[in-house]
Amino acid sequence: MCGIVGAVAERNVQGILLEGLRRLEYRGYDSAGMAVLSADARLNRQRTMGKVAALDARLKEGPLNGSVGIAHTRWATHGRPSEGNAHPHQSGDSLAVVHNGIIENFESLKAELEGQGYVFTSETDTEVVAHLLAREFTRHRDLLMAVQRVLAMLDGAYALGVVHKDEPGVVIGARKGSPLVVGVGIEEAFLASDPLALLQVTDRFIYLKEGDVVRLSQKGTVEIFDHRGAMAERPVQVFEHGDGAASKGEYRHFMLKEIHEQPQVIAATLEGRLSERGVLVKSFGANAEVLFSRAKQVHIVACGTSYHAGMVARYWLERYAGLPTQVEVASEYRYRQVVVPEGTLFVTLSQSGETADTLAALRFAQHSGYLGSLAICNVPGSSLVRESDLTLMTQAGPEIGVASTKAFTTQLTALLLFTLALGKQRGMEEARQTAIITALRGLPTLLSQVLALDGQIETLSAAFAEKHHALFLGRGAHFPIALEGALKLKEISYIHAEAYPAGELKHGPLALVDSEMPVISVAPNDELLDKLKSNLQEVRARGGELFVFADEQVAINAEEGVHILRLPHVDEALTPILYTLPLQLLSYHVAVLKGTDVDQPRNLAKSVTVE
Repeated sequence: MCGIVGAVAERNVQGILLEGLRRLEYRGYDSAGMAVLSADARLNRQRTMGKVAALDARLKEGPLNGSVGIAHTRWATHGRPSEGNAHPHQSGDSLAVVHNGIIENFESLKAELEGQGYVFTSETDTEVVAHLLAREFTRHRDLLMAVQRVLAMLDGAYALGVVHKDEPGVVIGARKGSPLVVGVGIEEAFLASDPLALLQVTDRFIYLKEGDVVRLSQKGTVEIFDHRGAMAERPVQVFEHGDGAASKGEYRHFMLKEIHEQPQVIAATLEGRLSERGVLVKSFGANAEVLFSRAKQVHIVACGTSYHAGMVARYWLERYAGLPTQVEVASEYRYRQVVVPEGTLFVTLSQSGETADTLAALRFAQHSGYLGSLAICNVPGSSLVRESDLTLMTQAGPEIGVASTKAFTTQLTALLLFTLALGKQRGMEEARQTAIITALRGLPTLLSQVLALDGQIETLSAAFAEKHHALFLGRGAHFPIALEGALKLKEISYIHAEAYPAGELKHGPLALVDSEMPVISVAPNDELLDKLKSNLQEVRARGGELFVFADEQVAINAEEGVHILRLPHVDEALTPILYTLPLQLLSYHVAVLKGTDVDQPRNLAKSVTVE
């Protein structure tokens, strides 16, 4: 993995491919490359280690001129980051391929090919695909047929882009378990792993289905074949977010921009989902009322930040809807014996809708006796959305920063809507539901008030500049928020951070507390406040420095070693959303002080489409 761009046009495609790679930089990568077919049908390639800027410099020295080409940014899965392992990979001087995903049976295929005389020059699984394609093309003299025959030999996940000098006006694409879209232009066509890569040339896209193979050729011809090899029709969809979504605008980093977009995107996520009396259940899908009325339990499966959102939802669902709820890390759920009680609704959370472990969990669940499935996702054409019974789309818009911010809070918003919808079915007190809905309508305004505290949070961040460890505490539904705060800090500042339920301090974590261990806590004005205050006293008694994000009505005073940031009062149900923002801002400012790459932290990728 990580990013694919391809083009068949009537003009030179080098600039289109390069700009597409720039727009995919947010995913994280270690090398970049491009292969272009020249007017005299020669295949020319440039590859570099490091950023797309390095490839740009190489291309200025040796341009690739031609109207057909493919390009790639790589995040290492097989083989160390190196120019020799960078994509595109070639077989001889005739064929080039770019690949996202993992070929699980590449070792046996490589042994077979080496026995037939093919020489490997990289450590990657992708080079196996290049040689297989070259072999099948030699046998059949048809690139589409070669791709279809090779796909039948591959185990694993992939999105592919392929060119061959003997079919100079063609790019072939294929997908299984990894996203790939077709961009539809005027007498030209494009291929990408993400629509954002192509917004400079088109806003019309075809989202390929699982198992699809596509042939792009001159004059913008697009031919799609399903997993059986039959011609298929796929709808053309207009991308909903403008090209400006991929720009930082006035902000220093995408992450800061996306933090500040949260009042708007949460308002957009609520729009059209609320009536005067409650949540519009049909916004989850035509069959939602039937499935929700039959639900007796909920299983939530997700990864990373989305998993933390699911943990918050467990508190909501059990408290307000009275439904037993289980939350699982997708990569663990897939590999254990799962007991599915009757009437269990399966819920997946994913920003991209292409997270490999979450998608595999959904496919497993479809054969495990669940009542039905619901996807809460940010990408309308994604695999998770297409393959679920019900969907609720968040309206976060494109999220470029690798560390998730607005995608997380819009997921929380969607999960609270889900809770209210189930609660209505199960007799939740109408007055309580009305109070939460009223608070939701006012939430964007309160979030803007929190963002106005940015300067104070930046001042607090200076205390972390020389720290190497941090401890986050929360109680109840705020324990997952503490986990999320710790994750953000470690992701972008590289400070080791852990989170615990505050009540667990005396069961081990207190051993870590000293003057060099800052302790961050969220303190909403709820029924657990007095318990939390006692826990914070335990920290102070051992010399720990406290940073407390507290409700403006909470009686906690600043003193030496205790720093307080006052947050606006909000309905208790909404506090997990509100208290997330200051933790995001704290992590951001600490990372800036540390001088790290905020938007593209080391070793991480935005969309994790492999296990």
